[in-house]
Amino acid sequence: MSVISQAEDLVFGLDIGTRNVVGTVGYQGDDGFHVIAQCVREHQTRAMLDGQIHDIARVGQTIKEVKEVLEQAVESPLTQVCIAAAGRVLQTVTTRVAYEYPEETVVTGEDLHTLDLMGIDQAQQELKESGDHRYKFYCVGYSVMRYFLNDELFSSLEGHKAEKIEEDIIVTFLPEDVVDGLYSAVERAGLQVANLTLEPIAAINVAIPENFRMLNIALVDVGAGTSDICITRDGSIIAYGMIPFAGDELTEVIVQEYLVDFATAEQIKLDSSSLETVEYEDIMGISHTIKAQEVWDLTETVRERMTTEVAAKIKELNGGKSVSAAFVVGGGGKIHGYTESLAEKLEIVPERVALRGEEVMKNITFEQPDIKKDPLLVTPIGICLNYYEQKNNFIMVHFNGEMMKLYDNGHLTIVDAAMQAGFTTEELFPRRGKEIHFTVNGVPRMARGGEGESAIVKMNDVQVGMNTPLEFNCFVEIEPSTVGAAAEFTLEELEEYTTSSVSFEVNGKHVLCPKFMEVNGSMEPGSYQVQEGDAIETRNFYTVGQLAEFMDVEVDQDYEILVNNRPATFDTLIYENFSIDWKVLGYGASRDVTAKSVEEAETPAMDETLEQTDSAVAPEERTSSAEEHLSEEKESLLQEKGQASSDEAKPVSDSEPGINLVINGQPTRLSGKKDYIFVDIFNVIDFDIHASAGRPVVTKINGAPCGYSAVLHDGDRVDVYWEEV
Repeated sequence: MSVISQAEDLVFGLDIGTRNVVGTVGYQGDDGFHVIAQCVREHQTRAMLDGQIHDIARVGQTIKEVKEVLEQAVESPLTQVCIAAAGRVLQTVTTRVAYEYPEETVVTGEDLHTLDLMGIDQAQQELKESGDHRYKFYCVGYSVMRYFLNDELFSSLEGHKAEKIEEDIIVTFLPEDVVDGLYSAVERAGLQVANLTLEPIAAINVAIPENFRMLNIALVDVGAGTSDICITRDGSIIAYGMIPFAGDELTEVIVQEYLVDFATAEQIKLDSSSLETVEYEDIMGISHTIKAQEVWDLTETVRERMTTEVAAKIKELNGGKSVSAAFVVGGGGKIHGYTESLAEKLEIVPERVALRGEEVMKNITFEQPDIKKDPLLVTPIGICLNYYEQKNNFIMVHFNGEMMKLYDNGHLTIVDAAMQAGFTTEELFPRRGKEIHFTVNGVPRMARGGEGESAIVKMNDVQVGMNTPLEFNCFVEIEPSTVGAAAEFTLEELEEYTTSSVSFEVNGKHVLCPKFMEVNGSMEPGSYQVQEGDAIETRNFYTVGQLAEFMDVEVDQDYEILVNNRPATFDTLIYENFSIDWKVLGYGASRDVTAKSVEEAETPAMDETLEQTDSAVAPEERTSSAEEHLSEEKESLLQEKGQASSDEAKPVSDSEPGINLVINGQPTRLSGKKDYIFVDIFNVIDFDIHASAGRPVVTKINGAPCGYSAVLHDGDRVDVYWEEV
C-alpha cells in the first residue's frame, strides 16, 4: 500500500528499541487515533546497544517478523513505515528566523511551513559552523517554541495579517551512522521509511497534551539503552537531551547476581515490578524462587545512579533549575522505585513524578481487546501521530550514481538534490561568459558575456526541468550547464561613438564628424577591443591630419593649410566650429558615411562639398614664415588648454602630482595638471622658436615621430629640435 492505505487511511509506526521492536498500525479519526493492530518482538541477541543498531541483519529480521504479524492482522501489505530515533549523540540548535512580506499579507499555513524550513536550514548552518566535524548530521525533528507577528508574541499566526513573521525553533540532529543504521534495518525488512522523528518528540505527542505544555514539565522516555528527555515550557518544547543509561544497566546486574542469561534477567526485572515473588532458572538448570524485594534491593544502586543522571540532565536542559513535574514513559521506567527516586533527585514531591500510560491514552481507541495500555505503547503510538502532525521524513534518491538522503519538506525538487550534492547555482543554470567593466566619461559601463547552455537534467532517464518534484528512490542525472563566450566589445559599438559629434567648417562648408575615443590616455580606432578596467573618454577635437583621413581626402601640403585663418600643419588641433582651409588634390575610393556636410537644413553629398573647397591659396600669398607658424601653433594650443604661453621653465616640485620626462637628454618634471600632451613641454624648456633658418622642427616621443597633441606618460623620452638640411 502507499504510506497510508486508501481503504482505511492506515499508518504504520515502528518503535525500534534496544530491547524490543513495537509495531503499531492505525488511523486518525474524528474522535482520535484508532489502533487496529499492535505487535511486540524482543531482539534474540544484543543486536542494539544504547539505541544504536549494531547488527543490522538481526534487527532487520525482527522488524520483518513484526511486519508480517501486522500484515496478517490488517489483511493488507505494509510497504512504508514511520520510525523514530533515540537521542544518541543528539545535537540541538535553537535559533530565531524571520520572514518579511513585500506588503501586509494574510499568513497562510504554507507561509508557516516555509518559515519552519528556513529555521531548519539556519539551524543546520549554525551546527556546521559550530566546528563539530566528526559526524555528518541529519535533522530528525523540530519544534516551534514561539511565534512573533510584527515583533509581538503570538500563540498562532495563521489567518492574521502581517508585515513580518518570526519564530523561535528548536531543531534536533543525529549523526549519519545512527540514521543510516535505522534505514538499512528497515530496508532489510522490505520497508521504506515514510517518516523519521525523534523518540521524545513522538512520546510527547501522547504523554503531554498541548494544553499541558504551558507548564515547566520534563518527559523522560526510559528505554533499554537510553533515557531520552525533553522539556516543555510556555506552550512549547524548549530542549531535548539524552543519557546512554537505562533499563539494560539494571538487567546486567541481575545477570551477574543470579547467573542467568540476558533474556531471563529481563523477565526477572519485569516480574519484580508486578509480582511479590519471582521464579527463574539459572544457566545450571536450577530453579529458584525469590522475593521481589530482593530484586529491588539488588538494583537500587544502579537505579539511584540512573535517576541521579536523569535529574542532572533535566536541570541542565532547564537552565540549571528543576522542573515543576515529570512524566515517565517507556518500559525501563516501570522498575520499582524509579519515580520516587527521580522525584527525590529533582527535589519535588513524589506525586509530581508519574508513569504515563492508560491515563494519557483516553483519545486512543484500541480495537484489539487484549491490548494493555501501559507506558511501553506511548512512543510507538506517538510515532504514528507524528506522521500527521509533522511529516519531517527523509527520502532516498540516486543522484549522479550515488545514493543520498534528503530531508523531505513536502516540496522537494531536483534543485534541492543538486544543492545538497554540492552543485553551485552557476552549474545549474546557464552561465554568461566573463563580463567587461569599463568607464565612459567617468560613468561605469559593462559589456555582458555570451549565454551558456542550460544544464541537462534527467529523472528516471526522462529529460525534465530543474523544478521537477523528486520521487521516492528516483534516479537523477545532471550534466552541468556551460559557460558562454567572454564578452567582446569595440569602441564603435558605443552609442557615444556614433551619437557624439563635433563639427568643423571646411572650405566654407560644415562637416559633422564623430568624436574620437581616448582609451587610458591614448587615441584608439573604432575597432579597438575594450578591455577590463579601460577608462574611455570622448575627445572633442581632431588634428588636421585626422580630419583629412576621416574625410578621405588628399590634401596638397605644398599649399598653406589655414586653421581659423592662421597657418597650420597636419598636427594642429581643431575644435568645435573651427574653420579649416586647404587645397584638395584627390578623393579616396570610399568615404565614411557618417561624415556629413550640412548647411542650414540641407545635407549635400561629401563630393559636392569637397569640390567647393578646391580653391587653394596661392604660394605667393603666404605671409607666415616657419618661425611664425611654430610660434602661433604653440600659442594656439596653449590657449586651447587654458595655459599662458611662456618660453621660460616653471619651477618644479616633486611633492606635486605630475610626470617625469627626459627632454632632449635632460631629466624634467611636468606638474600641476592631470594629463599632458607634447605642447606642454614648451612651458618647461628653453626652445627658440625663431631659429628655424628654413629648417623644419622635429618632434619625437621615445624615438617615434609625434604631433603636438600626442599624449605624454611618466618616463617618456622626448626630443624637439630643428632638422638639419
